[in-house]
Amino acid sequence: MLEKKSRTTTNSKVETRQFHERYLRALNSPLRKKILSVLNEGNATLGELEAKTGLNKTELKWHLDILEHGFCIEKEEKRGYGFTN
Repeated sequence: MLEKKSRTTTNSKVETRQFHERYLRALNSPLRKKILSVLNEGNATLGELEAKTGLNKTELKWHLDILEHGFCIEKEEKRGYGFTN
């Protein structure tokens, strides 16, 4: 049986807990939930996210960094932002 590699679990309980804390922190914001809702419709560029969320570029980048750090989204240079698999 092949083992599936996860980015959020390791052999270390401490490290796994830290990954899960990062994930939960990323989800602990109504604004970030709104961003995720927009991305649930498909990938979006920074400009599209600005228009759909009403956040300015600085605020949006800050929230996107937290979501990326929390394993919720991935940044694709050519296609914008999207959910991770």
